[in-house]
Amino acid sequence: MFIKYGLFNSIGIDVALSGFQFALLVFATISIAGAGNVINDIHDVDADTINKPNKLIVGKKVSEKKAYRIFFILNILGVFSGFLLSNAIGKPVFAALFIIISALLYLYASMIKGILLIGNILISTLIALSILIVGVFDVLPAIDASNVDNQIIAMIVITHYACFAFLVNLIREIVKDIQDINGDKNDGLNTLPIAIGRHRATTVVFALGVLAVVVVIIYTYLFLYTSQVLILYFLLLVVAPLIYYCVKAYSAETRKDMSRLAFLLKAIMFLGMCSIPMYYLVLN
Repeated sequence: MFIKYGLFNSIGIDVALSGFQFALLVFATISIAGAGNVINDIHDVDADTINKPNKLIVGKKVSEKKAYRIFFILNILGVFSGFLLSNAIGKPVFAALFIIISALLYLYASMIKGILLIGNILISTLIALSILIVGVFDVLPAIDASNVDNQIIAMIVITHYACFAFLVNLIREIVKDIQDINGDKNDGLNTLPIAIGRHRATTVVFALGVLAVVVVIIYTYLFLYTSQVLILYFLLLVVAPLIYYCVKAYSAETRKDMSRLAFLLKAIMFLGMCSIPMYYLVLN
């Protein structure tokens, strides 16, 4: 919503999707993401019994058989919606994206999650792709000789935000692994904190937080210097919370500390995305 109606409309980008088609894209994305969450919960039952017994859903509130049924229904709805959308804009090959994402989410839950860092990188890449996919379906099909420069600029901006989402979510995934180390170890996973220890993994998420602060400050200096409003926004609502995260990460020890850090990173990602509608201040 922020990208299509906050960015594209405000800077006059030519788009390929109607309101209904964009809603179909959102529906397909949410359905496949929901299916990914369901299959992840199914495969995480043993770990979640230890990590979060009070929040256990599969096997407690919903049977495994019913959970699998929900997983298949959501995947069918998501892939079918993606197929309809791809054909509607004359790009049937784009439907393969939804099939690939669905397959990767299944592989993540069933196999890849337990592989050192690979699972973290994969899920963070898919989060970034959920942002890029708006440009793939709405911007790229509308490119022609008269608007190619503006369309490319829009895709570059989207890519910047996707990279931000990737980095912040990667940190959050490792924080969650530290938080869930006991259940993951019992489930035979090989996450970063299991491989190098909780203390060293905490040092890693602190260092990645510092890296995020540096990257955002450099980005603000290089790309947002023409807008004082956006500079203030990023400094106060993205950089400052990231610095606060680093302070807390440096001294974090308990599972509760990690839970708070994970929530803080989710809030930082949301605040970063909220700046998208303001980007016209730089481009106009």
